[in-house]
Amino acid sequence: MNHAPIRILLADDQDDVRSGFRLVLDSQPDMTVVGEAADGATALELARSLRPDVVLADIRMPRLDGLELTRRLAGPDAPHPTRVIVVTTFDLDEYVHTALHHGASGFLLKRSGPNLLIEGVRAAMAGDALISPQITVRLLRRLTTAPSLPATASPPAEARAADPLTDRERQIVRLIARGHTNAGIAAELFISPGTAKTHIANIQTKLKTANRVGIAAWAWKTGLATPEA
Repeated sequence: MNHAPIRILLADDQDDVRSGFRLVLDSQPDMTVVGEAADGATALELARSLRPDVVLADIRMPRLDGLELTRRLAGPDAPHPTRVIVVTTFDLDEYVHTALHHGASGFLLKRSGPNLLIEGVRAAMAGDALISPQITVRLLRRLTTAPSLPATASPPAEARAADPLTDRERQIVRLIARGHTNAGIAAELFISPGTAKTHIANIQTKLKTANRVGIAAWAWKTGLATPEA
């Protein structure tokens, strides 16, 4: 059975960036770019008229920045919630937190390459939030050094005792905590990307997390993954 392609709107003030994204995404049999905008206000208008499945938004744009665009399209007050993936050159924690708080379905760096862009769109459609691996690892390193637990605390015994995961799932969780994508996990464990995706969905259910960032945070908090692991 043929499924309708994922309809994508591009919002970036640089023509060459939009052209590059269009080339990558339109090359996929299950994706099609339905519109482009060079500023946030136009992107908002197009999103409301075209009703795309996914909006790829830069942060620094004229008239309306990508973070405010995300809030208006994906935030709790959005009349017709739309999946928004922030794709930017600016690797700042404040931007990441704000974008996710506003409901973003991913935060990717432009330098991450075309494969992660494609995977990010598919993850958003599946209800996940894909974060560029280098960002995930950095944020979680900070989490482990934050004073959220007493300095003498070891990995919580209760969390480890209640660990519901299989050995294979623990392997996958460690790789997620190191910032691996589904494709990277599949290559590392000699399984298909589809199998990796299924495992991750099962892990999210068992750990009651919304996305892979939550999985990684659980791994670091419980000591299953460490900065050196």
